[in-house]
Amino acid sequence: MRFLHLVRPVMVVLPEVAQPDRKIPFREKLLWTTITLFIFLVCCQIPLYGIQTSKSSDPFYWMRVILASNRGTLMELGISPIVTSGLVMQLAAGSRLIEVNQQVKEDRALFSGAQKLFGILITIGEAVAYVVSGMYGDLGTLGAGNALLIVLQLIFAGLIVIILDELLQKGYGLGSGISLFIATNICENIIWKAFSPTTINTGKGTEFEGAIIALFHLLITRNNKWSAFVEALYRQNLPNITNLVATALIFVVVIYFQGWRVDLPVKYAKYRGQQGSYPIKLFYTSNMPIILQTALVSNLYFMSQLLYNRAPTNILVRLLGKWQDVEGSAGSSIPVGGIAYYISPPHSFAEIIYDPFHAVFYLVFILTSCALFSKTWIEVSGSSARDVAKQLREQQMMMKGQRDTALVSVLNRYIPVAAAFGGMCIGALTVIADFLGAIGTGTGILLAVTIIYQYYEMFAKEQQENGALGFGQ
Repeated sequence: MRFLHLVRPVMVVLPEVAQPDRKIPFREKLLWTTITLFIFLVCCQIPLYGIQTSKSSDPFYWMRVILASNRGTLMELGISPIVTSGLVMQLAAGSRLIEVNQQVKEDRALFSGAQKLFGILITIGEAVAYVVSGMYGDLGTLGAGNALLIVLQLIFAGLIVIILDELLQKGYGLGSGISLFIATNICENIIWKAFSPTTINTGKGTEFEGAIIALFHLLITRNNKWSAFVEALYRQNLPNITNLVATALIFVVVIYFQGWRVDLPVKYAKYRGQQGSYPIKLFYTSNMPIILQTALVSNLYFMSQLLYNRAPTNILVRLLGKWQDVEGSAGSSIPVGGIAYYISPPHSFAEIIYDPFHAVFYLVFILTSCALFSKTWIEVSGSSARDVAKQLREQQMMMKGQRDTALVSVLNRYIPVAAAFGGMCIGALTVIADFLGAIGTGTGILLAVTIIYQYYEMFAKEQQENGALGFGQ
């Protein structure tokens, strides 16, 4: 019996968003996307009922940028269950561990159902694990009733995220919930660091957290305006103007590279005169390399930090990573030794000069891992030269000036190179952003820009389909 057939009996009880029975107008898609985003933002602000306030180190601190999660709220799990179930199912299908034919409607439905079921099971598992591990206080102090209530809240919020993601993917909105929530979470973080009205006592007096508000505050309150301006540019341990400029610079550079592509001329085999092009972008695998690389590093950080908190003197644990709490930043720690330290970005040019081996090791690790993940992803996601050639043949298209038998070899000249080199470019931009101190980390900015650019392309496509105004009737 095929694996997907085992899912069929469960399909009737899984929550499901019905396929739209009509073409959804652009205005309606925009409305549903806005509603989805509003629900997500509200859930990010609603605290979990029954938890004990804790300022202990957050072991998931490094993962939250790609999980769109917010500690202590209904969005504690973020998109973790969807991302995990999606990656596992894609890897299983791509490596032929499970048999699925995406051309068959029933197989597509069963595959989607299996992914959703797996996501729900991961949601339940993570909710229980968070509570049992003591994330919200000692289990004995919480009590069975409170612990069960917290688990139910996390499961309910996880189901909402799964349904919202399916709502967008079924065509009621734009893009997917995963992309929308990641981009929103990162952009919200950047805007907050720029305009936060929160005040902090730094020892030199009260300062505002937001870089732009701090700039005006320092210029107004300090007698020496030049000294105030320089302090706003380079102040330590708080967002500064240099960080904002670096963030804007990385945004521009990534958008510029998004337009780099090679257009391969193709034509229809049956219809003479009808020609087109197959674009191979520099960022062929989009943001997948950095997502996979960040997921790998985040899990290593998580395991290292948990082990170090329990056995800080163990030699093997210290080899994996040595951690230190960040002064003035409750809930976050940084690696200061071991493997975790060498695969973490240097936080300033002073650190690069002080420990150049760390900087070189980090650079080589990022470039190599992103290139390898990018090349691996094209094989397991159905976007390799062989898969693309199959798709073109099914559409009765062939490469202009080439025989049909040479299609795979022609694509092999471009696709693996674009995947590997594009992955390295994404890794390099991440390193540069981290070195410059860009807000939201290099990974976060790369994810935000690529996702926003994808939405820009969606808007442009909708405008072409619905006329000059871009809004359907």
